[in-house]
Amino acid sequence: MPLKEKDFIEIEFTGKVKDGEVFDSNIKKDLAKINPDTIPKPFVFCLGQNMFLKGIDNFLIGKDVGEYKIELQPEDAFGNRDSKLVQMIPMKVFREQKINPVQRLMFNFDGRMAKILTVSGGRVMVDFNNPVAGKTVLYDLKVLRKINNLNEKIKAFNEFLFRKDFKFEIKNKKLIIEVEKQMIQFVEMFKDKFKEVFELDLEIKEIGENKKEVGEAIEKVKKEVKKKVSEEVGKVVEEVEKESTKTPQ
Repeated sequence: MPLKEKDFIEIEFTGKVKDGEVFDSNIKKDLAKINPDTIPKPFVFCLGQNMFLKGIDNFLIGKDVGEYKIELQPEDAFGNRDSKLVQMIPMKVFREQKINPVQRLMFNFDGRMAKILTVSGGRVMVDFNNPVAGKTVLYDLKVLRKINNLNEKIKAFNEFLFRKDFKFEIKNKKLIIEVEKQMIQFVEMFKDKFKEVFELDLEIKEIGENKKEVGEAIEKVKKEVKKKVSEEVGKVVEEVEKESTKTPQ
């Protein structure tokens, strides 16, 4: 059956620029060309939900499970280069971040990957464009399977959005996710997206909330048992007192 929007699929892929240089992969032999120490991981994503390149999504919708070679122009891949993303940054900023700026060095700057172009005196020229922006890219891609298991889909979606494997359960058309307290507001921002993709209402619980509820329930039972025991002991004491006050025959 042809793939359609909102289908979840697992793929193996290798992305390279036209000169053959590999820039991304989840296949061991190709990934080793980028970083030999990186361990390849399965890649699961939902078609049409901006979890992968727009050009890949558009190509795969309507196709079947199988192997494909895909060529993407910049506008369908990593976009064209933007001159505004090439910026001059004072050296003191790097010192504050404890970064030694070296030409051609790639680094993470406040969550954005950047490349140092030049270092001159107290100034550093930095390029925040994606390294393959403006380039035609080629993908060797194999669709391994279409995923039908709802739990597997939700797990993959959580890992993509939040980079976390949250504990969750599905109950009465609700998706109940347990998250850390500091992440509650962030996760709430995606309620509409979960509804759109899974047709489930998202309910968010703080991690440990269930334990608290269980603890409160146990304490309640303890109090009820204690009260019951006290009442029974009181009855026994009352009976003993009655017996002790009777006049011997």
